[in-house]
Amino acid sequence: MSRISVRGLAVASATAVTAVGAVTGVASGSTSSSGDDAEATASGATLLADIPAGAQAQVQTASLAQQADSQAIAADATARKDAEAAARKQAAKDAIAKQKAAEEAKEAEAAAKKAEERKKEELKTASRSAPRASASSFPVQSSYTVAQVQEMARQLVPADQFQCFSNIVDHESSWNYRADNPTSDAYGLVQALPGSKMSSAGADWATNPATQIKWGLSYMDGRYGSPCGAWSFWQANNWY
Repeated sequence: MSRISVRGLAVASATAVTAVGAVTGVASGSTSSSGDDAEATASGATLLADIPAGAQAQVQTASLAQQADSQAIAADATARKDAEAAARKQAAKDAIAKQKAAEEAKEAEAAAKKAEERKKEELKTASRSAPRASASSFPVQSSYTVAQVQEMARQLVPADQFQCFSNIVDHESSWNYRADNPTSDAYGLVQALPGSKMSSAGADWATNPATQIKWGLSYMDGRYGSPCGAWSFWQANNWY
């Protein structure tokens, strides 16, 4: 039997039960019933006769089906609410985990960057503290090529400062250790003014590029902190 037919039967059965009650009242000898009541009773009796046997059991079955439907709807609503609550809770957990992972990644990146900077600084310190060649380490020659002079500079100037030192020498003398400025007394690789200043590094300042490099490095360190400091000043002023 379908749900619709059961519910229809329930309505009919309810009508039948009402009719039964009316008949029972007449049988009990109620004196207050009017002629209309008698007619209703007779009509009810006719309806009751039309209902098949076992109608009351079917009414109970229909009622139980309705209760089951209501319970199922309530259970569905509860399950849906529980699922939504669980989804919200999981979403909150996922958001917290994602934020924590992002923070940890950021911290790891910062730590790696700091370690890299520390390593670079250690390399610079090691480069500056490493033993360097002295001007007297190179054999005296009657003349020197540009390549030989540059090699001397590489051995005398700290590695992290060489490029800055080289930039200045490129602009001042093009690596000509005998460069003599005709408009002034500037002389040598670093164009000391006057050239005789370089005698503090060695008496052979006019002919020995190693002596000139030694003096130039000392001058740049003393006045600008380093060859790179001197090169920064040179870029801004075209002299140092």
